[in-house]
Amino acid sequence: MIPMHTLASLPTLIPITGGMPQLIANVIVIVLMVHVLLGGCAYGVMLERKLSAWMQDRVGPNRVGPKGLLQPLADGLKFIMKEEHTPKGADAVLFTLGPALAILPAMAAFVIIPWGGILDLATLPTFVTSFLSSTFGFDGSLVKVIGANINVGVIYLIAVTSLGVYGVALGGWASGSKFSFLGGLRASAQMISYEIPMGLCLLCIILVAGSLDPYVIIAHQQQYSWNLISQPLVAILFYTCMLAESNRAPFDLAEAESELVGGFHTEYSSMRFAMFFLAEYFHVITGSAFFALLFLGGFSVNPLGGVTPPSWNFELPIVGSLPIILAQMAIMLGKTGLVVAFTMAIRWTLPRFRFDQLMKLAWEGMIPISLLLLTAAAAMTFFGVTQYMWIASLACLAIICLVRPFMPRAANPNHKLPLAGSRYSPLAEENVAAASTHPVALSDAPIQDPRQGIISIH
Repeated sequence: MIPMHTLASLPTLIPITGGMPQLIANVIVIVLMVHVLLGGCAYGVMLERKLSAWMQDRVGPNRVGPKGLLQPLADGLKFIMKEEHTPKGADAVLFTLGPALAILPAMAAFVIIPWGGILDLATLPTFVTSFLSSTFGFDGSLVKVIGANINVGVIYLIAVTSLGVYGVALGGWASGSKFSFLGGLRASAQMISYEIPMGLCLLCIILVAGSLDPYVIIAHQQQYSWNLISQPLVAILFYTCMLAESNRAPFDLAEAESELVGGFHTEYSSMRFAMFFLAEYFHVITGSAFFALLFLGGFSVNPLGGVTPPSWNFELPIVGSLPIILAQMAIMLGKTGLVVAFTMAIRWTLPRFRFDQLMKLAWEGMIPISLLLLTAAAAMTFFGVTQYMWIASLACLAIICLVRPFMPRAANPNHKLPLAGSRYSPLAEENVAAASTHPVALSDAPIQDPRQGIISIH
């Protein structure tokens, strides 16, 4: 385990060579993880169909391949073979550009996710180190298992993923359909609203960790405890914003079938529609990996970190050989998969919000609460007691419970309007009796039906 005297000095404690070794490692990680995430998107669709079938007591796809394992391949072929249709009156260029602008930011965001720790190249087999030394002239270097080794990785991910709204809004406007246009407007308003509390929650993590470097954030959680334990309210708000940013239920108002037919992608078909579909699942997977990085310790395995006694601290070292790196990657992918599955389970658990409820939740609920949490994080950081952030979270929860009854509330939009002359709002001169007066209807005793011999209760 690398000594962690101060988190700010972590980059100097780990002598990363950089240059050509790190560049080669970055390229390998990007190529590998692009294919892993593409496969994850394909089988994520099947996982969602299987989970929904299990939750609804059905079977799910089980015809194509053994137990339906080739169903994603059949779905892909179906999209490819469908007709590419451009509606009359649509802007053809922007209509095609919309899906591309939706999927490209989603595919570019994952590069700052640290899928593993730091690989010591000297621990590789002899023939590998000899090849590296003779070909590139280096040996014994340390490289980070990440797609892009940048210090402001957290800001990069937020900035790139926020660009996805342009593809959604552009695709909805260019379709020339009022349903698509309304879906694009809803998506734009929703993403802009929920990016505010998401950014504030992210600032809470950055303040406590003291860095924008993903590795330093993981090291902080290894030294103290996972942020899910120390800052549970921040984790809940961030996860909720992640659902809203991905247009996932119960925040899928931009594509509500009961109101907008299909939302911003109503007029799309074939691979252009599939690109919107892939972008959503890319956002879900990348957002789940980001949540695992920020709140589940990344590739950390000990939730309590340095809080546990040294004899119980079974944490994996940050710097290690290839087997340790592969174990860390498996842990990171496992956490990501669990968060993705939880996101899919929420879709079949919670009903969809109404749009005014969705906006009210962000502006009247989540933004004020996230400001309170940010204030608490800033105070704990200023006094140097960030190891007690869980106490600050409990204090914030108590403040919310105490202040909420005194907050002004708008009128209930669901209240009933009286309709004069109806059975519930009769006129003054009317005598309305809505209940039945028949003695059989008023009796609770069982009766015998002589024709069927069946006892029923009225």
